Amino acid sequence: MAKQNTVFKDAYNRTLKLIEETDTLPSEPELCGLLGVSRTTVRAVLTRLGEVGLVAWDKRSKTVLRRPGQGDYFPDEETNSLSEIIERSFMRRILAGGAQPGMQINELELAREIGIGTTSVREFLIRFSRFGLIEKRPNSHWVLKGFTREFALELTEVREMFELRSAAAFVHLAADHPAWAELKTVEAQHHALLADIDNRYMEFSELDERFHLLVQKASSNRFIIDFYDIITIVFHYHYQWNKTNARARNQRALEEHLDYIRALLSRDPAAIQKACRQHLKSARETLLQSIQEPA
Repeated sequence: MAKQNTVFKDAYNRTLKLIEETDTLPSEPELCGLLGVSRTTVRAVLTRLGEVGLVAWDKRSKTVLRRPGQGDYFPDEETNSLSEIIERSFMRRILAGGAQPGMQINELELAREIGIGTTSVREFLIRFSRFGLIEKRPNSHWVLKGFTREFALELTEVREMFELRSAAAFVHLAADHPAWAELKTVEAQHHALLADIDNRYMEFSELDERFHLLVQKASSNRFIIDFYDIITIVFHYHYQWNKTNARARNQRALEEHLDYIRALLSRDPAAIQKACRQHLKSARETLLQSIQEPA
């Protein structure tokens, strides 16, 4: 139920932002559309708003009683954006099915599983389909087309260009930029994971995602950051597709990340490029090894 709780918290925080600017909330169907969640989630949000004295909810009437304060919001670390929630649920479903070409994905079932509206799921799948990995079929069905070696090679070529550009841009961030503090936090998380690698090696993909997204954001290029969606899904979840030697592979990647992080912290462009290229080379090899194509 944790994922549905995350959906609720994200929807609740976004409703608080609406309350900051209005004296009455719209109807339940309108809230469902605005928030991209199910009516069940909207009702849970309205119930809590009533309990904490923010809104007087009586059938169709939803009167704002007070403006929310900072203490009314759930902390950011307890919420994920709706797109992140959908992405993780989508990948869980694909991984459970073995990520085999021809696998069917039903947007209604996916929406029900997460506890959100089908429109949000459909928008995510349409956005994802532009890369040619899934294809729309009639009656809310989608088909997984498969991750081929050719696709992986094309993807790595673009990823390497983007990441090298982003890593080089990291050097020029101001000394007080929040990315530096975030980088130190991520570094500490890497050390903690390495210290308990035998028990926690399967947690690597999420840490991998957090680190590389931090690097990509340094580019301040909306196209690079948007492209990161597909990088996340293919590069970071492939660690779970092929579990052969997963522990050793993830340990090696963690160690390479730490070299890369040290280079970023040094602000030495040559060291950054060297560490970045080494890690991208390993990531390319690992991805290609994970793709099992029919003979």
